[in-house]
Amino acid sequence: MTWQQVYDPFGNMIVSTLIAAIPVAVLLIGLGIVRLRAHIAAGLGLIAALAIAIVAFGMPTPMATKAAFLGALTGLFPIGWIVLNVIFLHQLTTQNGSFRVLQESIAGITEDRRLQLLLIAFAFGAFFEGAAGFGTPVAVTAALLIGLGFSPLAASGLSLIANTAPVAYGALGTPIITLAKVHGYDVYEISAMVGRQLPFFSVLVPFWLIWAFAGWRGMKEVWPAILVTGVSFAIPQFLVSNFIGPELVDVIAALCSMAALVAFLKVWQPRRLWTSASIVGHEDDGGTPPPATPIARPPRAEVIKAWTPWVILTVSVFVWGLPAVKNWLNSLWAPKFVIEGLHKMVEKVPPVVPQPTPESAEFVFSVLSMTGTAIFVAAIIGGLVMGYRLPALFKSYGRTLWLVRYSLLTIVLMLALGTLTRYSGLDTTLGLAFATTGMFYPFFGTLMGWLGVALTGSDTASNVLFGGMQKVAAEQLGLSPNLMGAANSSGGVMGKMIDAQSIVVASTATRWFHHEGDILRYVFFHSIALACLMGIFVTLQAYVPPFTAMVIW
Repeated sequence: MTWQQVYDPFGNMIVSTLIAAIPVAVLLIGLGIVRLRAHIAAGLGLIAALAIAIVAFGMPTPMATKAAFLGALTGLFPIGWIVLNVIFLHQLTTQNGSFRVLQESIAGITEDRRLQLLLIAFAFGAFFEGAAGFGTPVAVTAALLIGLGFSPLAASGLSLIANTAPVAYGALGTPIITLAKVHGYDVYEISAMVGRQLPFFSVLVPFWLIWAFAGWRGMKEVWPAILVTGVSFAIPQFLVSNFIGPELVDVIAALCSMAALVAFLKVWQPRRLWTSASIVGHEDDGGTPPPATPIARPPRAEVIKAWTPWVILTVSVFVWGLPAVKNWLNSLWAPKFVIEGLHKMVEKVPPVVPQPTPESAEFVFSVLSMTGTAIFVAAIIGGLVMGYRLPALFKSYGRTLWLVRYSLLTIVLMLALGTLTRYSGLDTTLGLAFATTGMFYPFFGTLMGWLGVALTGSDTASNVLFGGMQKVAAEQLGLSPNLMGAANSSGGVMGKMIDAQSIVVASTATRWFHHEGDILRYVFFHSIALACLMGIFVTLQAYVPPFTAMVIW
């Protein structure tokens, strides 16, 4: 027997929206105010979501529990699988000393912490976002930054802030491709529209990143390098997204940005060397290391050896992400499990969709093609190259699994919560509240994308969730459907820094366990501020010349 979602069970949209927001409020209050451990806050949020879905929204109990179970599986694979294997590789490089050499080689390019942030958190992170997505860039860059001596809050929070501009084209364009495929947009038109929104923020975000770290004065001292980093990313991002397609936008833009910044630093250095590894105003954030001192550049052979595992990781992740490789691996083994009692038993109804539409509930165990598997293979190969024997590798893997056990539990609970809100319609109720804002819809529709990513942890999931609603609302209000479909994805990228799974990935990568609430409190302002700026920009595109020319071009 099918169950149709109900978006206003109380006959009053305000009351229904407030009730639907309770699980999210429990989670955020537990993390940010009560300062509960992340897995406990996530567990309480899941319990609240189950109660609201079953009691208030009328979802049958077996369906609700199965939806949470499906989310838990998704939390382990692919998200937890990525986190576990990235930390495993990081552990290996730390134990044999090669990570220290890697740190020294980066410091050899520049010892200035602000410039290291531009190179690693923004440019290098964008490459991993483009190649893999799903938490990989934050895990890698946060681990690199903490290894370089950045304070825990700086390594975690700034990696999250940096990982915004590239998210819409992450994992070889998956969010854009999925939005077009699921909701009937033209993939090239949506890619182009997002590419007329994000490049402005690709220039802004590096400035914002360094301002958040070093303050206004510290940012002004390195503005030429920031400008080079942002512009060399934004221009390829615009060109590739508008004239080629969404797949390689981030990869090409990130490579151009890294190359441009390294070349620029050969002819320019700031007058004052910034050696503090803590965020200005947060000098007590988990134990600040002393100011860095000049270090001797390690021998070239050692540098090559130290970078080899990460080069292997980069190549492996990129190759694994190619559609042809993914399809081949899935053809070898990718069993599909139908969640009986949930699959095609929940129906979305108008106004979210034109007519009642059943929701599929399948778990494809495509472990061979998962990004986490690419990282695992790279870690094993890298470990062998570094001189580890197989027994030592397995022993280290066991230690890593024990190290991240609570983080994996948190990810499982978070994804269970997010999936339950999707199948129960709680998140749709929240989304519909935004759709009642009339002429202000371009602003609030952008914030809907932000909310979707904050809830689900994925720009792809947010596009699946709200992409159809954006299209319908835009047509009813006389706006461009492509504009609002793109705004959902562009606004969503700003929510990436506050979604629970990203915060857990960051805290795990930096080994700043049980400080997820501290990270959330730090990044929340940056997230909402950037989302509002994106909303204002989309509003200008909707109504104000010459910005409207970007829509009709």
